[in-house]
Amino acid sequence: MADTAKPKGGGTARNSGGRRRNRSGAAQKTADEQPKVLLDYYRQMLLVRRFEERTAQAYTQARIGGYCHLNLGEEATVVGLMTALKDEDYLFTNYRDHGYAIGKGMSPRRVMAELYGRSTGVSKGWGGSMHMYDTEVRMLGGYGIVGGQLPLATGAALAVSYRGGDEVVMCQMGDGTTNIGAWHESLNIAALWNLPIVFVVINNFTGMGTTVDMASAEPELHKRGSAFRIEGVKVDGRNVLEVRDAAADLVERARAEQRPFLLEATSYRMKGHSVVDPAKYRTEEQWAEAKDEENDPIAIFAKQLTEAGVLTDELREEIAASVKEEVADAADFAENSPHPDVSTLFDYTYATPVANESRRMPADPVFAE
Repeated sequence: MADTAKPKGGGTARNSGGRRRNRSGAAQKTADEQPKVLLDYYRQMLLVRRFEERTAQAYTQARIGGYCHLNLGEEATVVGLMTALKDEDYLFTNYRDHGYAIGKGMSPRRVMAELYGRSTGVSKGWGGSMHMYDTEVRMLGGYGIVGGQLPLATGAALAVSYRGGDEVVMCQMGDGTTNIGAWHESLNIAALWNLPIVFVVINNFTGMGTTVDMASAEPELHKRGSAFRIEGVKVDGRNVLEVRDAAADLVERARAEQRPFLLEATSYRMKGHSVVDPAKYRTEEQWAEAKDEENDPIAIFAKQLTEAGVLTDELREEIAASVKEEVADAADFAENSPHPDVSTLFDYTYATPVANESRRMPADPVFAE
């Protein structure tokens, strides 16, 4: 968060937006769930955490290039949202997309290979970190342009509606996206045409380096659909069960009622905006808050499961070892996969052949001799 930012009404981020957990409510939710389901959620969250940590390591080793944004601190939100979708539902995300790709059904091997820029990756090595894409699992992109996914997701929802389909589109974005033109245009069209889409705002309180309070006249982002009469809900993004329940409710309502909804999930960003961002705009207090176990979704969930007698020390070690092995396998697969052949560089420039398309390489002369 920016050093100069002060939430309206004074105070720190801790008392902005009601972020404290309801411990008794969380315990009740845990007690109502099957242990197998809870442990599966815990494993999925841990997989995202360890995958992203390995990604950060590979980036510093120059095995991954370009821009790279991590889901660290967002694991409960990722798992909760992806659990709420059916296989046939569509997903559009922003550039912070690795965990969502895995959660939607992409193999960690192929996601890591894409990060490494290898031909076995989900986008054949040409997309990289920000552009995970797989029509089979119906994740139709990470997008590098802020808000670039909103018009496309809205268009996909229009296609579903036009064909009379039963699918729902989920469109994930960061908090900064709610201040751009595509946000207003997309929500307006979605509401006007009654489209089955759930817009999800991941509010980590900091749009790149500026706090939400400093950038948004209405910092309660779930209310920002009210101009278009779109119902909005806010959840604690550190609580996987709360995210799942809220998202599942809105997804099924969008499916049944054929209209859009808005979900805001709050969580802390444990690192800078991207792998190379030192986040010097944060004070020491803000760093401590972001890394506090009270705000770590995995630590929170592990504690709940331990207190409920679901997660034992033996199970915790077993899950940790299994996840470590899976992430190591993904990294090995990526490392040993081939680079795309240079002859394929222009293969996906256009969906169909284009007359007079230039296939000139950087070193080629502008005019043939």
